[in-house]
Amino acid sequence: MLRTLIALALASTTGLAWSQASTPVGLWKTIDDATKREKSLVRIVEAGGVLIGKIEKLIDPTEKSDAVCDKCTDERKDKPVLGLTIIRGVKAASEDHESWEGGDILDPGNGKVYKLRLKPVQGGKALDVRGYIGMPLLGRTQTWIRVE
Repeated sequence: MLRTLIALALASTTGLAWSQASTPVGLWKTIDDATKREKSLVRIVEAGGVLIGKIEKLIDPTEKSDAVCDKCTDERKDKPVLGLTIIRGVKAASEDHESWEGGDILDPGNGKVYKLRLKPVQGGKALDVRGYIGMPLLGRTQTWIRVE
């Protein structure tokens, strides 16, 4: 009986770890692909099968804590960067079960909105974040690090 309980506990723990590793849901440290500097912490959550990501903390010491998205052109214009929704509308890919796509990502530094593909890598310890215009080939990838 004890062995059965231990086996069930291990199986549920393993399943939890696998599910976290296979999804972008969590807290991520963003790394600028050009400067290699840590920029912020972004929390990605799921709501109704759709992923949403908000800036939870600014890490970059050159970034003002009261910065606003003055270059944004949509409803996020002049909203505080801290707490800003930068990822929205992302769903699990129908063909590639390890990727999420179909939404967009905002670069608050330049106000541009890009199509988005997310893919957990390194066993879920990192997240490839690909922003692009048109097709994924025409874009750039940042690798974010899982914090939790």
